[in-house]
Amino acid sequence: MKRLRLDKIGSVTARNALDRSVVLGSEIPPAEGTLVACRVRTAKTRYNTLEDPHGRMVPLYPGDVIAGALGRREALFGYSGHVPEVVRVGDTLQLLNLGGVIGVGAEASPSHGAPFELEALGSILEFPLLDRRVGRPASVRGAALRPRALPATPPPLVALVGTCMDAGKTTAAAALIGGLVRHGLSVAAGKLTGVSLQRDVMQMADAGAARIASFTDFGVVTTSSTNVVEAAHSLVAHLADEEPDVIVLELGDGLLGPYGVRELLADPELARAWSVLILCAQDPVGAYGARALLAERFGLAIDVLSGRVTDTPVGRAFARDELGIPPANALSSPAALAECTLAALAALAAKCPEVVRS
Repeated sequence: MKRLRLDKIGSVTARNALDRSVVLGSEIPPAEGTLVACRVRTAKTRYNTLEDPHGRMVPLYPGDVIAGALGRREALFGYSGHVPEVVRVGDTLQLLNLGGVIGVGAEASPSHGAPFELEALGSILEFPLLDRRVGRPASVRGAALRPRALPATPPPLVALVGTCMDAGKTTAAAALIGGLVRHGLSVAAGKLTGVSLQRDVMQMADAGAARIASFTDFGVVTTSSTNVVEAAHSLVAHLADEEPDVIVLELGDGLLGPYGVRELLADPELARAWSVLILCAQDPVGAYGARALLAERFGLAIDVLSGRVTDTPVGRAFARDELGIPPANALSSPAALAECTLAALAALAAKCPEVVRS
C-alpha cells in the first residue's frame, strides 16, 4: 500500500466520495467498476477534459494523477474499448469517456483524435473495518444505492429514445422538463442507459427537475443487456419516492445500440408503465425505420418526434405528412414539445385512467 494525492477525480466515482488523498493497492481486479488511479501520459487538444464529481469539465495534462473506474464503451461516435483481462501497476490504459471510464482497445477517432494514454498506478483502496487498517479495492458498485422493485403504479413515465447517439435526446429532455415545470408540474428525471457521465442528468436538473438519477447511482458503469433492467427498475423506484407528477427518462444511445435499450423496451413491467414515447432522430430514414421497429418488435407507438430531423420545415413536414407523428423541435419550439407531451398524457388518461395518475 502507498498513499497518493489525486489531481483530478472522474465523476464515475462520485458516489464513492473520494478524498484527494488516497491509499493505493498493487492488486487491480480486472472488473467493471474497480476504482483505479492513473497518471496521464499524453497531451490532447480535443476531447481533453474530465468531468469531476461536481459536473465541472477540468482539463487534463501530462503528469496529472486521476481517479476513474474500469469499464467498457461501445460508441458509434467516439472511443470504444473494454476492461482488460489483466491489469498490473505500470500497464498502459486509456481514458474512454469524459466521466473517467478507463479501459483498453480504443482506436483513434476522427473527431476526438487518439484517446489519452494512462499509466496504471494501482487500485484505490477502501477500509470498511474501522478498527483495522485492512484495505480492499474500491468499486463503483460498493457505493451504490440499494436495488429496488419497480413501483406497482409509478408516476407517468415519459421515455426519450433515439435512432443513435447525438440524436438530440438530452436537449429534448431538458426542453421538455422546462416546459412541464412552467406548466406547474413537478418533474423527476433520469438516464437509464449509456456510459457513466453526469452531464446529461445535470442538464436535466438545470432545466428544473427536482430529483435526478442515473444508472451509475445503482453501481453500473456501462449498461448492458444483463444489468440494465434491474438498474432501471431501481432508478424509477428511487425517483418515484417523492411522488413527482411526471418522470422524464432518457434512454442513451440508439435503439439498436449495445447498451440495453431494447431490453428495457421489451421488459413487461416497464412496458406497462410507459406513458409517452418521444423519438429523437437524425434524419427521415432513421425516423421511418424507428417507427417500424418500435411497432413491430415492441408494440409501441411514437407520440412525438423530436431531434435533428425536426430542425427544418422539411423534416417537420415529413413527420406530419408521412409518419403521422406530431413534430416538436427542442431548440426552436420547446413549448410545443411540452404541449405535445401533455396532450399525449391527456389522451392516455382518457383511454386508460388507471395508468395516468391525476
